[in-house]
Amino acid sequence: MQVDGYVEGVITSEKTLIISAAGRVKAQVTADKVIINGLFDGELFANTVEILPQGKAMGIVHSDDLCIERGGSFIGETHRTSQDQVISLTKPEQQDDADTDNRIENKA
Repeated sequence: MQVDGYVEGVITSEKTLIISAAGRVKAQVTADKVIINGLFDGELFANTVEILPQGKAMGIVHSDDLCIERGGSFIGETHRTSQDQVISLTKPEQQDDADTDNRIENKA
């Protein structure tokens, strides 16, 4: 899933969430991997988190694998994932082909 606009609320993804340079997310996020090149504000649960050079993250990050590249910034708290915090996502038995593309774009 890629965010190129503004999203607020709760985001859950079994795969990678990418917040592009134009993306703004204010949410509670649960994903396998999160790549931040825009702005993130909220609470994040992920196996891997990457903050790229243009990325700015604020809030609480729950991850055992956090990478902040030169130029990227993070203000907040980090916590290692524990057994109590691990969230397991289950796949539905059948999924429509229309649901496979989870791309969110800003058309403005």
